[in-house]
Parts: sequence; structure tokens; C-alpha cells
Amino acid sequence: MEYKELKKLVELVENAAITHLSIDENGTKIEIKKEIQETQSVVLPQTVSAPVVQAAAQAPLEQSSKEEAPKNKNLTEIKAQMVGTFYQSANPESPPFVKVGDKIEKGKVICIIEAMKLFNEIEAEEDGIIEEICVPNESAVEYGQTLFLIKKG
Repeated sequence: MEYKELKKLVELVENAAITHLSIDENGTKIEIKKEIQETQSVVLPQTVSAPVVQAAAQAPLEQSSKEEAPKNKNLTEIKAQMVGTFYQSANPESPPFVKVGDKIEKGKVICIIEAMKLFNEIEAEEDGIIEEICVPNESAVEYGQTLFLIKKG
């Protein structure tokens, strides 16, 4: 088998929905295998321990959290549980998971945060109504940053 033919076979396996190709031609056996990398969606629990930070770096974070606290006691913040990129929809062509004014139920997917090439679905922590989306689509978010304000009920 010539190099060009072998190259075509490798490209075929790479582009096809197969993971293994085995050919036995005139006593010459060729076997091509492709590793599949699975994408996992991880939903983190509501309570996540904060990362250890130096005291000097922690002080500004505490101040900004106090400034971002909801003014209305009936509002609940949904915060980022990880550092990553915030997405309002599953892909650019899809409608957003939620809009301001939408009624949501506990466990409903409300956004995605991409972290290290993994797409993590973020779920509503309680029933309520979306009062504000605090982060622009496709923007970077920090751990603990407020993503949504939810009106209880």
C-alpha cells in the first residue's frame, strides 16, 4: 500500500464516526484506531468550599461581594461556582436558557460555564423569577461572581 492510500485511510478514520479500521491486503495488515475524548457535563453542588487565597488578595474580593449584594431581601444571587466563560445558550443558534422575567424551577439549567474545554450546566438553586442577568453572554466569570438575581417564589 502506498503512502497516499495510507494517508487517505487515516483521514477517513479521523473524519468518520468510526473508532477502528482494520485492513488485511495481500498479507499486509493495517490497523488504525482513534481515541475518543468524551465531553462531560458536570453539575456542581450548591455548597462549594472557597479556594484558599492569600489574605491580601481576599480583602478586595470581600468588599466587591458586599457591593454586589442584592438590595431587595426577596432577591437571591446565583453565583459562579468556577472560573470560566459564561454562555446563555447551548450554542450560538439556540435561544437563551432564560430571559429576564422567566419563571424558573429548582434544577432547571439556566446557563453554561465553560472551564478547561468542559461545558458545565448551571442549574437554578430554587424556584423563582429571573430579575436580572448580571453577566454578558460569552464573557469571562470569576468564582463567586453573581450571574443572576432571582426573585423568590
